[in-house]
Amino acid sequence: MVHIDPTREQFDAFKSLPRDSPILMLNLIRLKDTVEYPDGETVSGAEAYRRYGEYSGPIFRGLGGEIVWRGTWEAMVIGPDDKQWDIAFVARYPNAGAFMAMVTNPDYQAIVHHRTLAVEDSRLMRFGEGSGGEGFAG
Repeated sequence: MVHIDPTREQFDAFKSLPRDSPILMLNLIRLKDTVEYPDGETVSGAEAYRRYGEYSGPIFRGLGGEIVWRGTWEAMVIGPDDKQWDIAFVARYPNAGAFMAMVTNPDYQAIVHHRTLAVEDSRLMRFGEGSGGEGFAG
């Protein structure tokens, strides 16, 4: 099954959680090889996603968002072998309201089609902030 956008139920569950504390969003993205825009322009999925990042970045940062970790794919250690990710990062928002403000911003909505076209499959997972430590259990 392919996942590009949240289902209504997933988005409603997100909205039902507290909005006043910082959140971390783990993003896993698999890109399409090629993308065709409605005007006939053909680019790589990486180029379409680059455009998304270029245009959405100022909106994201303007709401206090920051990328706190970015990694490059190496190997699946636990999980299905067919799930390989081209892009992986954790975005931190000062609160869930900032995320909601981003995705409902008319300027963001005007450029999110670059992401929709670029992505073959994705996962987006919300986490609350936790503390570091010396062991795996918190």
